[in-house]
Amino acid sequence: MALAIPGDKYYWSRPRLDDIPPRIVEDPSDLIVSKGEPATLNCKAEGQPTPTVEWYKDGEHVETDKDDPRSHRMLLPSGSLFFLRIVHGRRSKPDEGVYTCVARNYLGEAVSQNASLEVAILRDDFRQPPNDVVVAAGEPAVLECVPPRGHPEPTVSWKRNNVRVNDKDGRITMRGGKLMISHTRKSDAGMYVCVGTNMVGERDSDPAELVVFERPVFIRRPVNQIVLGEETVDFLCEVHGDPAPTVRWNRDEGELPRGRFEIRGDNSLRLIRVRAEDEGTYTCVTENSVGKTEASAVLQVHVPPQIDVRPQDQITAQGRTITFQCGTQGNPLPAVFWQKEGSQMLLFPGQPPSQSGRYAVSMSGELSISDVHSEDSGYYICQAISVAGSVLAKALLEVKTGPSDLIPPIIRQGPANQTLTLGSSALLQCHVMGRPIPSVRWEKNGESVLSDDIHISLMENGTLHISGLKETDSGTYTCVASSSTGETSWSGTLTVKATGTSSVPRVSQSLQLPGPPQKPVVTDVTSNSVTLTWQPNPHEGGAAVTSYIIEAFSQSVGNTWQTVADLVRLEKHTVSGLYPNTIYLFIIRAVNPFGLSDPSPISEPVRTQDQAHVQMDLGGVKVRLQSPKVLNPTSVQITWTLDQHPRYIEGYRLYYRPVGSTWMIQDIKAGPLHTAVLTELHRGKEYEFKMRPYYNEFQGIDSEIAVVRTPDEVLSGPPQGVSVVQLSNSSIVRVSWRPPPPDVPEELILEYRVWCVGNESQQMINRSVDGDTLWVLLDGLLPESMYRVQVAAVTIAGVGTYSQPVFIFLNQSLSVVKDDTVSLSEQITGVVSQPAFIAGIGVSSWMVLMGFSAWIYCRHRRRKELGHYTTSFAYTPAGNLLPCLLESHLGNYPWLADSWPTNNFSQNGKDSVNCCAGRLDSTDQYYNSKISVTGVPVHHGTCIEILGLTGILICSRLYSPEEDEEWCPPLPERSYLIEGLEDAATLPLRGEGTNRATTYSMQSTMFIHTFGLCVSADLPPPPEPPPVTEDPLKHLTDTLDNGGSRTPPQHRERRSDRRTAAQWSTEGQTLGITKKL
Repeated sequence: MALAIPGDKYYWSRPRLDDIPPRIVEDPSDLIVSKGEPATLNCKAEGQPTPTVEWYKDGEHVETDKDDPRSHRMLLPSGSLFFLRIVHGRRSKPDEGVYTCVARNYLGEAVSQNASLEVAILRDDFRQPPNDVVVAAGEPAVLECVPPRGHPEPTVSWKRNNVRVNDKDGRITMRGGKLMISHTRKSDAGMYVCVGTNMVGERDSDPAELVVFERPVFIRRPVNQIVLGEETVDFLCEVHGDPAPTVRWNRDEGELPRGRFEIRGDNSLRLIRVRAEDEGTYTCVTENSVGKTEASAVLQVHVPPQIDVRPQDQITAQGRTITFQCGTQGNPLPAVFWQKEGSQMLLFPGQPPSQSGRYAVSMSGELSISDVHSEDSGYYICQAISVAGSVLAKALLEVKTGPSDLIPPIIRQGPANQTLTLGSSALLQCHVMGRPIPSVRWEKNGESVLSDDIHISLMENGTLHISGLKETDSGTYTCVASSSTGETSWSGTLTVKATGTSSVPRVSQSLQLPGPPQKPVVTDVTSNSVTLTWQPNPHEGGAAVTSYIIEAFSQSVGNTWQTVADLVRLEKHTVSGLYPNTIYLFIIRAVNPFGLSDPSPISEPVRTQDQAHVQMDLGGVKVRLQSPKVLNPTSVQITWTLDQHPRYIEGYRLYYRPVGSTWMIQDIKAGPLHTAVLTELHRGKEYEFKMRPYYNEFQGIDSEIAVVRTPDEVLSGPPQGVSVVQLSNSSIVRVSWRPPPPDVPEELILEYRVWCVGNESQQMINRSVDGDTLWVLLDGLLPESMYRVQVAAVTIAGVGTYSQPVFIFLNQSLSVVKDDTVSLSEQITGVVSQPAFIAGIGVSSWMVLMGFSAWIYCRHRRRKELGHYTTSFAYTPAGNLLPCLLESHLGNYPWLADSWPTNNFSQNGKDSVNCCAGRLDSTDQYYNSKISVTGVPVHHGTCIEILGLTGILICSRLYSPEEDEEWCPPLPERSYLIEGLEDAATLPLRGEGTNRATTYSMQSTMFIHTFGLCVSADLPPPPEPPPVTEDPLKHLTDTLDNGGSRTPPQHRERRSDRRTAAQWSTEGQTLGITKKL
């Protein structure tokens, strides 16, 4: 048994059998509490007698209200310790610590478990605030944050644009202070705030911006193209990205065609007059700060086949082998085959030998015919064909009957000039060739040399030997070689002197002569000329070759070799002056200072053209002009086709002129491409074109005339019928139009451009479509905004005339103003909707109202003697001024003091004001305001301009009843504004009477007409109207008219329930002017 402690109330008490020592039945628990907040540490003890409870903090006794009534700690009857507020400071922390509850009675004491009381804190500064992050769409984004220090440790949450981030989105994870977005979208961009929270409260970090950029994405990619040479090619490359990506073009094979490419405003690549060497892969490379992408397209340029080495007519004898050349080019390389005119057999390169085995076509396109027969005579046609087109050329083969080895006589080397002495011997050489072998005879001074002269002899090789020379042997000796195929001669002089030095050609001198040139080749033939080419002999002899001599032979002309050209310096020469339709043979001799070379091999026989045949062939050519293509205002591309491919076309003469003027001519050489470009034409002119083929002096038949008009500087006519339609109450509208007036050729229009400009300069959408497209969809329009839409056609000359603007306002329904009925107010809307203009109007209105208030105050000071009527004028300036043309928010708003609106809609769908809630006396005169979509009330009456500066009008309206209107109580015939800002009186309560100085509430209706602006106001519920038994305004008018000296007459009785206080309120700002007179 425990003993009582002296001084205790149980001291000397005698223990009882039913007394129980103290026992703690509820220990205090640890507690964390905010500074200044109440708190309770629970402690419950049992015992008999009931134990007393004391508290200890950190081993020291806790002072409670039992000890000091002013203490903020209270010991509750249950033994719990209650804190009225937790006291906690930087230096003093009296309430924080470890608490122990002790329960005592005379039998002993019980001690509870320790319980700590901690004060919660949360600092302001974030240990690591979030930083701005820039990512590309689709990439992960991480925002890191370490909250302020606090106790307990604060948790972290996030807000985006002041809205809590929902971590239920599977893409979003919040862990350890980090906000992780696995797959960012454009909609994730915004201002993010890290929120640290514990029981103290919340702390917001400085905002960090998450910027989500978009990698470049192709909207329209370049595509592979196959075009003909000289055409124009466009590679499209339309991309989207954020920020706007840059675009550049590359070519895998090297540089872009210099001087013939253009990168246009829509980033497309245009190649002009493409050639075969422009083929390759073109790549559009687009990149921005978050990514790079590219797209490629292959360009193939097809060049129609061209025969650059044409086959030549040939004459040959039976049994010989001939070859027809046919060199071609084109892209892709054309396939070449041969055909004899009138035959169905086609000859291809690499084809197995025919049954006769005499025809063969090489891989290079040459046709060889061996063992020529007479039936091989005729025209042979070389044809080249590819996907780009086809071309043909033909040549004539003539097979001569009779011996096949006939060669006209040729003197390889004739007698040379000599000077010899008397008695010596002379040798005059004459080496001949030909088949049959020609006979040789000699002439001296044009007379035959006598064969019976014993000192003159003719050797077997044709050399003339003269022995024992005499002076009479001097003269000109001519060697004449002849056969059945012709005749030729060569002359030399012999001079015999009595004394002196002999000049005799030596054998060694023959080595100094140049070697014979190679066989001449015929490259071009006309009716009177033949072009020859040859290769020189590598052996030039004792000196360089200085020139060439060309000899020609024709049995039908002279039956002898004739020198047709000498002093020829080059290895190519055109022999002119020949006869038409005549067969010629040619040989070439080289010349150096030592003499002439042996002749070259004889050329193949060549027949000059027959004029009648050329004219006939050319006359059968039909040239067909295609529709001319306008390249720009001063250039036109002409393209033509041929019904057949004739042998004789040297070129084309293009005739052109402005309609009604003289023809101008431009010669175009024949080639594989049947196209030409005319430049330096006049703008805005209608031109006629025709084409005529020609060959030398021969001309063919004109083509039909083609007509085209060059464009003006720009199109003078705008697109017609521009209209705008909203799609399903969305932010997408459809803009459509018709082409410009019919006098503008539609084929000249390259594209249409559409401009959609909003109230703010940032609200702008531009689109371009092809010239064949007459509509476009515009998306991304902002609601509650006015847009102006215009369309223009674009030609090579530039952008044409803009269409009249179409104004649209986008909300739940789309209001469209057609371009044909644009009113002046709509045009003003584009000006007054600018923020700067609205701000200026607001400032000006405020200044005028201040001046107006001062003016009212001054007038009021001079009119105090007018009586004791109380006039109230309530005015609230509009906070949001919207263009009247955009919308009206005035429906269901009161415009009178004596009425209040009910919901009502007119039959035409426009908002209207129902001013009256109940039935009205039909004998009264009522006022009504009907609001149209423009926001302007329909009214009668007059307006008084206040100060005459800003167009602010205070209007008094009188109305007469109409069938389709709701009616309101009458407005007095005259309205006055009673100025003054002091001694404001208040309205009487409903049911109270009024004395002779009646409190009168006057409604002043104010409309602000400022360049088409209307004031829209949201009105509060009306106050209860006071009873009125007479017309105070009439009484006031009479008083003012008499300077305050008259007693107001009695007024007509009025219905008291039709009067309300004059109020005009907007967004919480109300100017009240009430004056007790």
